[in-house]
Amino acid sequence: MPAKIINGEIIARQIRKDIARSIQIRLSEGKRIPGLAVVLVGSDPASRIYVTRKRSVCEEVGFFSYLYDLSINTTQVQLLDLIQKLNQDATIDGILVQLPLPSDIDPMLITESISPIKDVDGFNSYNIGRLCKRSPSVLRPCTSRGIITLLERYHINICSLHAVIVGASNIVGRPMSMELLLSGCTTTITHRFTKNLECFVSQADLLIVAVGKPRFIPGYWIKYGAIVVDVGINRLTNGKIVGDVDFDQAFYRASWITPVPGGVGPMTIATLMQNTLYACEINEKITL
Repeated sequence: MPAKIINGEIIARQIRKDIARSIQIRLSEGKRIPGLAVVLVGSDPASRIYVTRKRSVCEEVGFFSYLYDLSINTTQVQLLDLIQKLNQDATIDGILVQLPLPSDIDPMLITESISPIKDVDGFNSYNIGRLCKRSPSVLRPCTSRGIITLLERYHINICSLHAVIVGASNIVGRPMSMELLLSGCTTTITHRFTKNLECFVSQADLLIVAVGKPRFIPGYWIKYGAIVVDVGINRLTNGKIVGDVDFDQAFYRASWITPVPGGVGPMTIATLMQNTLYACEINEKITL
């Protein structure tokens, strides 16, 4: 039996509509519109596409978005100064610094300089720590939280499943492991030092792959009936976009599978919008 498709674009569209309705209600109550500051350093083409998409969704849901398009020659001190100003700006609820940054700027230092209540990416150590401690009120990393939301919206019960994550990055793999623990999964994280990766993948009831390598996981590794979530977005030389899993093979082994594109990607941006609205609500409570 072929897998059922977990369509992230459909669910993300529903979330965006819900947020847009919330903004209309806020306006009718005399409340202000959330503001998201997007900081882009340099001219990386992929980063520019991502930023354009995020700002477009801001416009769709009714947020203010402010683009800080900085030169590749921007220094770390200059970027830190800008973030400090944005931290103090009452009209800015969320601050997003688009990665990757130029090699002479420390991304960890930049992430830590963003106020935790404006850290809509959810990468600040304070927010990650709150997630690890199972705090209900926290700005969570967008991709991992978006995946959980996607599974919930499809009524896919993952409690008690053996979840295997391929990739241990700070952006996806590590926060994903915390989200899965909160959901009641027994969780295994694999990474570049893992030996016999096939053995771990073949045991997964829920497989989440985020390594950034096209078709890295062969479909025949996947356990029959597994749920497969592919976070990868890779452009081949012929222009085709594929994930980190060999979709054509996996489609006939998995029970559920996310497509690429149209799976996790739209959910990441939708969750960013949710985080921005939530950050706005937090900031309102602080200023009352």
